Amino acid sequence: MGLFSFLKRKNDIMDGRDWPPPESRLHGEPSRLDTEAERERQREIARATAAKIDEIELAFASDMFDDEPAWGSGVRRPAGSIAHPEPDAPPLSAAPASAPAIDESAILYANGQSDAAEQLLRACLPTLGRAERLPWWMLFDLYQADGREAAFESVAIDYASHFETSPPAWKPLPAAPETVPPGSLPSAGANVAAVEAFAPAIDAGVAGRLKRVLEARSPVVRLDFGRVTAIDADGAASLLAALQALRRQQTDGRELVLAGADTLLDILRPTLVVGQRGASPAPWLLLLELLLLTRREKQFEEAAMDYCVTYEVSPPSFEAPLYVSTAAPAPGHGDRFMLPAVVSGAEGALLAAIDAYAQERETLVLDCSRLARIDYAGAGSLLARLDAHGAAGRAVELRELSHLVATLLRLLGAGDGVRLYPHRY
Repeated sequence: MGLFSFLKRKNDIMDGRDWPPPESRLHGEPSRLDTEAERERQREIARATAAKIDEIELAFASDMFDDEPAWGSGVRRPAGSIAHPEPDAPPLSAAPASAPAIDESAILYANGQSDAAEQLLRACLPTLGRAERLPWWMLFDLYQADGREAAFESVAIDYASHFETSPPAWKPLPAAPETVPPGSLPSAGANVAAVEAFAPAIDAGVAGRLKRVLEARSPVVRLDFGRVTAIDADGAASLLAALQALRRQQTDGRELVLAGADTLLDILRPTLVVGQRGASPAPWLLLLELLLLTRREKQFEEAAMDYCVTYEVSPPSFEAPLYVSTAAPAPGHGDRFMLPAVVSGAEGALLAAIDAYAQERETLVLDCSRLARIDYAGAGSLLARLDAHGAAGRAVELRELSHLVATLLRLLGAGDGVRLYPHRY
């Protein structure tokens, strides 16, 4: 609950009577508003109100707590984000004390019954969803896995209104490149991601590290900017060249994962001044590259026009990337094993590749950022193999899990040796 929760009651914001209660808008039924235009107007009011209150809360919290960035530091936390004092310890998977609808919907989705899972989740929002956020998060994951942006946005506005927070952002799962021919046994490196974490400053000295990333033979590259606090023109130029090269390599099926991209964007934006032509264009071009890679077309077009005005050049065009995904910053344990979009059945080849990856490693980090669904049989086989590695003394972590998959794995008895870290909304 926010610091200003006593000011944010929607019955106060909307004059006491006109705001429809969440229960009236959670069953997929038509709104009580007279027209669709009026409903959209109310949604815009909700967006603006939530964003403004989040902005006030953030400013107030910055003055109260010592763990916030100093004023003028250039680090801006996105509105509605949560300060986690221990970034190396994201919350483990958790579930309400009694939530059969949660468990049943996870099983239905695992069995390929997406429509039935959606109906069950939507039906429990007016009851369980009044206090618990997990059914909402599972519904968001379902819509993103199915590519249903309109349904996601509709529920996101209801979520923001009900919990008095900013709505979550639409981040569909990327199209995963086919790195292994069907029926063949993948090698240990076929799913291993090369990881490079940057902190605290990105400057000219980063060129050597970026060169190693470009020369790595891994089909997946993960760049983590979550702990960056500053970047100069030389660092921006080196990083821009590397990102453009990685984007060109995507024609060969190489995948790029950007962790903490919002952190770097928030550092770049205050350094750019429209009309200041004497400054290096590298930070501007890096901003545009990051907006392109994160598929923010509207923000890209706005920044491109500012860049055009500043340097009197033609604005660059937006070209959506192929295999790029975003993720939350996370502690680095070296490389990561990337799980595929779907895991079904025993998946002997996948389990063999995990075993090969586990050799000579004390910590196994399985990246689930592109894992949309795992069926019942596949989940059982995967957990049995991971439990065996845990019993052998290895630490096993599944990171960036969807809440649907995390719930299923918890139901199947993921033990203390297998730690589940769902992604955050």
